[in-house]
Amino acid sequence: MPCRGAPYPNVVNLPNYISLTRIFSIPLLIWILSSNRFSSASGERELLAAALFIAASITDAIDGYLARKRAQVTTMGMLLDPLADKLLIAAAFITLVQFNPRVVPAWMAVIIIGREFLVSGLRSIAASEGFTIQASELGKTKMFVQIFSVVAAIIDHHWTHLPWYFLNLPVHPIALASIWVMVGLSLLSAIDYFVGFWNKIDRHAVKRRRRRSFVLSRRRKRNDVPAT
Repeated sequence: MPCRGAPYPNVVNLPNYISLTRIFSIPLLIWILSSNRFSSASGERELLAAALFIAASITDAIDGYLARKRAQVTTMGMLLDPLADKLLIAAAFITLVQFNPRVVPAWMAVIIIGREFLVSGLRSIAASEGFTIQASELGKTKMFVQIFSVVAAIIDHHWTHLPWYFLNLPVHPIALASIWVMVGLSLLSAIDYFVGFWNKIDRHAVKRRRRRSFVLSRRRKRNDVPAT
């Protein structure tokens, strides 16, 4: 029996099913944004796509919380959760390049998506070396801005202003500002992850060299002992 908190190898449980729903929501989101089946005059397509993206993003917090709370951390979940995140973000921004290019130009999407795969690559290398890179506060802030910017870019496709209590919020400047903030945070968090990765792998290499030197020195001492 695996110990409590240790990853179970191949168990499909509730947190994993929630991660799978996030993956299955991706083609639905692309279809809603790309299809003409929904009314553009009333903003039905934009509202439905924004609601679906928010719901899918919320599942990211739910599956991780449940996995820790129920001690159901699995190898499959450790693969599905980050994979679902990267696919959802990549699909959203690639679709937005076509859906609303005045807010999300292609070069911005490349930077945002490139950052996601850079971090995934660094984490994979770190895992192969036997250590992990924890999510920083900057990365968590980026995740919130990410959700906000995608929803703002979707809403901007139909509405120029949104009534909010006594205010009349201009959607386009808010969408543009959030996307620029998103690009900035993507670059900063990528640098932050890379610095953290470099420091850890450097310390790991130093420890490995010291351990190797220690083993070699012990071997030399044994070899230097005269036979009796």
